[in-house]
Parts: sequence; structure tokens; C-alpha cells
Amino acid sequence: MSSQQHSTTISLPRGTLSLTYQTNCVTSNNDLEKNSRYQLEDLLGFAQRINPKRAFLFVSKVLGRHIPVAPTTMRQAFTDLANSVPSNLPEPILVVGMAETAVGLSAGVHQALQTRYPNALLLNSTRHAQHADSDENALLTTFSEDHSHASQHLIYKSNDNAIQAQLLASKTLIMVDDEASTGNTCINVVTALRNSGLSKLEQVHLTTLVDWSLNQTQTATDADEPVSDQVSARLPNIDFQRHHLLSGTWQWTDTPNPRAIIMPSVDTTDAGSQPLADTGNWGRFPTLDSTDGFADYLLKFQKAFTQFSGQLQFEQKQLPERILVLGSNEFVWLPFLLAEWLEKETQIQSSSTVPTVKFSALTRSPIALGGAISTMMSFNDNYGLGMTNFVYNVEPKEWDLIVLCIETASKSVDDMWQDLDNVLVVSPML
Repeated sequence: MSSQQHSTTISLPRGTLSLTYQTNCVTSNNDLEKNSRYQLEDLLGFAQRINPKRAFLFVSKVLGRHIPVAPTTMRQAFTDLANSVPSNLPEPILVVGMAETAVGLSAGVHQALQTRYPNALLLNSTRHAQHADSDENALLTTFSEDHSHASQHLIYKSNDNAIQAQLLASKTLIMVDDEASTGNTCINVVTALRNSGLSKLEQVHLTTLVDWSLNQTQTATDADEPVSDQVSARLPNIDFQRHHLLSGTWQWTDTPNPRAIIMPSVDTTDAGSQPLADTGNWGRFPTLDSTDGFADYLLKFQKAFTQFSGQLQFEQKQLPERILVLGSNEFVWLPFLLAEWLEKETQIQSSSTVPTVKFSALTRSPIALGGAISTMMSFNDNYGLGMTNFVYNVEPKEWDLIVLCIETASKSVDDMWQDLDNVLVVSPML
């Protein structure tokens, strides 16, 4: 894999972010180099966090979280990242995604990896506690993401004995996240899983769109020891590898006397007062098939759209030309599959114009306006947690149809969405 070295400086209100990075030619799993290359501007924008722990944010342009993205662009990034993971890994394989930002990314990488590893399991962390009324909802472990706006994560076990046995027997862990900054989260995840019974792990593959932890030093107490060495030292008897589309290091310099930041209260793992509907299993519990539940959710959309458009049958209605699909917090994978389906359907229907379908998501992540964040809408969350949620870079009037996908009841959505006449709320509770 060839690479080129670059550097740049990003000025933000609270300081300066200095980047040194290298762009890697995208390779397939047989190491045949493709012509495509991800540049920094293809992958990232930059913004200011409303977070006293870290003042800056890498804003992904391919993730579909804070910037609306075409499903085809997202799918290509999922596939390219999965293709960077080597073949002939020891099995069983467990793919773990980080809530909330990387839940859809992990499912996309997992789905692509199953062309080579059909028995790989997917398991996402969550910040939404599941009601512990059965063995299915038993907690496996917890861990902390130290720099995050919401640091605590939950990981659940399976009530299927065979799946749970395979999970505990995992030899390879593929940890998927949008970016890595220090390597600490990876260490915390692996440590928690090993302490919870995954004692046979041989390999850990940190798989991120962008990895800023290469040769990054942590603090002065680490005596300039590279993070890669620190990770290996803190994960004994583990073969640790990294895979990414772009890599480098960062250095942050505060402005003189930076303004104090007060972060909204979003660090909770409570269940919320709104019950979660059955949307299948897309990774909040260990699963082999992340598309479980999509067929039913697609039918819910078709029924809701038929009622919304005043037509008797879905097949008789022409889809709008400009559609934005929004997932909600961690519920993004089935909505992404819906966006992907709509993208194909609009292309089939369109004879003269080029339709636009993009995907983004509601989030609890507080980000300041500026840089990669041009607009911000805030509203009450639909989970009944009593916290503020946000959506970024979305102007409702620019879309013919906004499909707001939730896993709670339609009435749980803030009145702000209910008052927009181009918003279709799709709930499994129809």
C-alpha cells in the first residue's frame, strides 16, 4: 500500500488543530491496488465540540451522521474499509461497533466482511439500557469512552445459547469506529470483553475510517511512547492491527483564555420512558444477520407513505425527487437500508431528472455552529430521556420529503417535526 505525507492547520474558535496525515491507496483483500484514493477533504470536515473534555470534532463526510450523505457513498466507504481487513483471520470473528456514531458503519463493514467470513457476529455497544425482563436483555459488560460527550457504553449478551457460545469463543475482534484518536477506547473495550469471558481472543483489528492514533503520544507521563506500543503493552498476548482509509496524528493548541464550555446533560444509559418497538436485531444484541427486521420496516414505510400521500397503493405513487432519510440516535442501520432502497427506486422511476436521496441522523452529540456545521436544529429526544437532541446541516425546506425513522411510537417525536408538512415519521408501531 503506497502513501503520501501531508500536513494542514485548522483554526477553530477555541484553538488550532494541526494535522499530519497520509493518504493510503485503497486496496482489496488480495492487495491489488485500486485507482481510487481518499483525500482528507473526501473524508472529513472540522467543527467545535460543546465539550470541555475535547474542543474539536472530526466531522465525517461519508458516515451519514452529521452531514447528509448519498447511500452509495456510504456503502462504498463501508466496503472499502471492510476490504482493508485481511483474509485468513482466526475464527470465530466478532465485529463490535461503537455507539452511537459508528453503529451503522459497523453493520456496513460487517455485511461486507460476510462475503469472506459468513459466520462473523455483529455486536454494537449501546447507551440505551434494555429492560432486563428476560435473559435476552442480560448485560454482558460495560466500558468507558473517556473523551466522549456520553462516556458510558453497555454491551449485551445473547439469549441464543449457540450465538452466546460463539461470542465467548471469539478469536478475532474487529472493532469498528469512525475515528481513533488515542487508542484508549480500544483498550477499554478489549479489556472489558476479556474480563467478561472472551478469553480466547488472539487478534484485535482496530478498523476506522480515519486513525489519528498512529505515533500519537498520550501525555507527558507516557514518556513519548507511541500509542501503538502502549496498546500492545496493555493488551498482552494479543496481535494488534489497524486498518483505515486515512491515518495521521493531531496536535491541539488552545487559544489564550478560551471561553468556558458548558455541555448539555447527555451522558446517560437510562432506558427512557418511551418503550422501544421490535425492529428485529441489527446488532444491539449479538447477531449473524444485521438485516433482520428490515423487511417489516420497509412495509411500515410503504404503508406510512401511502397514507401520507393520499394514495390507495404504494406502487401507484411517484416518489419525490429530493428525499432525506433520517435515522434516530442508534437506530440508523435499518433507516440506512431504507435510504439505499429509496435511492434505487427513485433512479428506476426517474426518466429525465436526477433524483437526490441522502441519509443523516438525529444525535445527542452537542456541536457548535461553524466549520463543517452550517445549520443546527435542536428538539426533545424521542426516547423519553428528557435530553436535547440535534440534527445538523439539514434545511427542511430543501427537501421534498424527509423520512424520519424511529424505533419508538410516532407520538414520541417532538412537535417541531410534527409541524413540518414534508416530514413523514416512520415508526414500527403502526
